[in-house]
Amino acid sequence: MPAEPLLSAKPIAPRERLIAALDVPGYDEALALADRFGDAVGFYKLGLELAASGRLFDVAGELAARGAKVFADLKLLDIPATVAAAVRGLAAQPVQLATVHAGYDAILAAACAAKGALGILAVTVLTSLDAADFRRDLGVDVSVEALALSRARRAAAAGCDGVVASGLEARALREALGPELLIVSPGIRPRARADDQKRVVTPREAFENGADYIVVGRPLREADDPRGEALRIQETIAELFAAPVSSRRALP
Repeated sequence: MPAEPLLSAKPIAPRERLIAALDVPGYDEALALADRFGDAVGFYKLGLELAASGRLFDVAGELAARGAKVFADLKLLDIPATVAAAVRGLAAQPVQLATVHAGYDAILAAACAAKGALGILAVTVLTSLDAADFRRDLGVDVSVEALALSRARRAAAAGCDGVVASGLEARALREALGPELLIVSPGIRPRARADDQKRVVTPREAFENGADYIVVGRPLREADDPRGEALRIQETIAELFAAPVSSRRALP
């Protein structure tokens, strides 16, 4: 029997629950892709590829000027003082969310102490990894769900606003940690495709498992019609979140 949908009750505009990843090599390419999305996307993820071009914050400023929100997915990992300094810098930029690697309590606490109004997300387990990777590369025999839940608990205790976690783990995190923690789910695949993502779900599955936002990259970026593909996902979101918040399942 299918599990009962566990939809987010946070006051997030449905259109903003889709975060499109602008994983492209430069400023012109990023804004050209944003132009192709048009009004179908209102929230964008900017990551390491764009950061390496030196234009990430130029793109962030332009997107903000257009009324869009920005998620800086830089997955910070360094000594606590360095991470805190980086977070203070990000907090001065037109960015709403930023990522820090989970698993290191002192680093997470330092990031949260420096964040101001910036939302800090702890990256639990990359969606390109699975339990076989842990056994082979780290010599650790642990389930992905158990590791993601452990890291999410510690992130919440450190003061993080939320976590980045696959939609496969979102339900366990939501049921264990309650409704407040943000869950942002990458590895979204509207249809089957072959790439380096190992733990994937559809947009509907991610939201029904408790995700607040989904991040979609290649299925949008590589589509013949990126705006049309984004609109199809937005239609799913609109359908899912059409019901009043009061009618959705209450968490313990």
